[in-house]
Parts: sequence; C-alpha cells; structure tokens
Amino acid sequence: MITVSSLLDDSWYERYKSISKLNIRSSIYDVTNRCNLRCKGCFFFSSDEHKAAKDEKNITKWEQFIDKEIERGVNMAILIGGEPALELDRVEAFYKRVLTMCATNGLIKVPRDRFPDMMVGLSLWGDEEDEKTLRGKDTFAISSKNYEGDPNCYYLYTMTPKQIGHTEKIIKKVRDVGLKIHIQLLSNDEDVNGFHWKEEELEDVRNELDTMLDAYSDCYISAKYYHKVLTSGKMLGRSFGWNECPSVTLPLDTRDPQPKRLTNFIRWAADLETMHRCCTSETRDCSTCKDGAATMSWIMVNKRAHIRTTEDLQNWIEVYEMFAKLYRFIPW
Repeated sequence: MITVSSLLDDSWYERYKSISKLNIRSSIYDVTNRCNLRCKGCFFFSSDEHKAAKDEKNITKWEQFIDKEIERGVNMAILIGGEPALELDRVEAFYKRVLTMCATNGLIKVPRDRFPDMMVGLSLWGDEEDEKTLRGKDTFAISSKNYEGDPNCYYLYTMTPKQIGHTEKIIKKVRDVGLKIHIQLLSNDEDVNGFHWKEEELEDVRNELDTMLDAYSDCYISAKYYHKVLTSGKMLGRSFGWNECPSVTLPLDTRDPQPKRLTNFIRWAADLETMHRCCTSETRDCSTCKDGAATMSWIMVNKRAHIRTTEDLQNWIEVYEMFAKLYRFIPW
C-alpha cells in the first residue's frame, strides 16, 4: 500500500507534517467597487462585476458579516476589489478578526502602524512600458517606494507574452527594493492586442521561470511544478477548466460530479450579499484561465492524486509550501 510515509524520507516527511496541519479555509471579499486605476485585462471590471452590487457603507454590518464568516469556518480572508486601500475601515474590520491578506495596486500605502503584520500583495503587470500600456502608469515607481523593505509584502507579477526574456530585470528590481515576488500569467480578459499566449511562448516562459527560480530563490517564491501546471493547464493528465476548478463559490456550484474543491469557498461582492461565480471573472472562459491562485488551489486540493510517486508528492508539498508562504501561514 502506498502511503505518505512510504514515499518520503525523514526530511520531506517533516515538511509534509508542518503543512498538513494548517487546515486553510479561505474566501475572497470585494472590499469596494471603486478603484484608482482602470487596468486593461482586470477581470473585475471586464466582466462588470463592479456593477453587480452596491458597496455596503455601514461598518457595523461589515463587522457582523465577518463574524458570521468566521462562524462559517473561514480562517483566512483574501481582500480584493476594486482597490481595498480606498476603504481602510473595512480592511481593519477583517484584520482585527481573522488572518487577512490584502491585494492592492500599492498606490496608496497601507499604514503599518494600523496594520503592522498584514500580508500585502502588490500587483505588477510588467516593465514600465507594459504597465503604461495596460494600467496607464508605471505603478512600480510608486508602490516600491511605499513598501521598500517591508517584510510582510510581496509583488504578484502578472506576466505577459511580451515579458519573455525580461523577467530577470523585473525580479532584480523587486529584490533591489528588499521585497519578494511571485508570478502568474495574464489571462487577457479584454483581448488586448499582442497579449495573447501562444503554445510555444508558454513553453518558453516555463523554462524561463524555472531558470529564475534556480537563480533567485532568495526572493522569487515559486515551485517548478507550479510553473509546469500553470503554463500547460494540465496536471496528472487532467486539463484545467470548469469541471476541475476548485475555486467556484459553493452555493453556486451545480457541477455534477463535484470535483475536489476549496472547503466552503465563497467570493463575496461588496454588498455582503451577492456572490460571484468564482475567484476571478464571471465571464472568463475557464479553459483559458491562467490565474495563479486557482492553479495553486487545483494542485493543493488534489493531494490524494499526488500520493503515487515520491516525485509527485514532493511536487505537491512544494506548491503547498509556496501558498503557505504567500499567505503568511509559514515564514518566507
């Protein structure tokens, strides 16, 4: 009989035990429909999710809602938007109650006297040229000054095809300001010309990311198995898509049969009542989704499928460790 202990030596088994007890139960929350940027390809605006519900402005209702979420079993809140930094009272309502990760464009600094150890994920969409094309400005120039040397902060770099061959420059920029970096791929929800992925480009980017991980493991938080699944859309012979995605909102999940999924996962709109379909876009074709968190979650919820060879199980452990680092469950 194949078991975890039979596949791992003592060192790997200790790593497995340290993450297997984490019991992560996350959900995603739109803090506000407002944003101080309008990025081409942002799934929130491209799918009109900002029009799906009005912002709840009563902070007491936010506090009561969060308490109910904790009762529902949520032990990690992922805050998105819009731009969460525009509504810091709502962010604080989460932060005082539950482990919180805030995704922001970094143009408004989250005050560390108010949120000393909250994990902050800074969005980055490429070099200066791509940032200006897709976002209207070079956000890195501002966000890097706001968060330089912050031990509870990292860049989420959404890589485009135009960045192939240039990722080292980006990683060095991030390292030079004393921060970490994690990479996903642009899904190009708004069909921006020149930003679609070709098969040969996906192979090239996988090789490049593997090389970067070997060279910059001190600041690049990733795993080669994650690169493989992200760029190929395949895992253990299965293809990512609607029938496999683990990040579908539970009350809206009518799939039959049910795949392995995140326990009790819901993505809530800013009215605290409306639910969105999944962790990204209402309108995205799931077969084209290259969201990094969805890819990580797909791997993580399929632990049992990876208990077949030592390499498969070690791959699973490395991805789980990567997720746990990015969301402050274990140290960098």
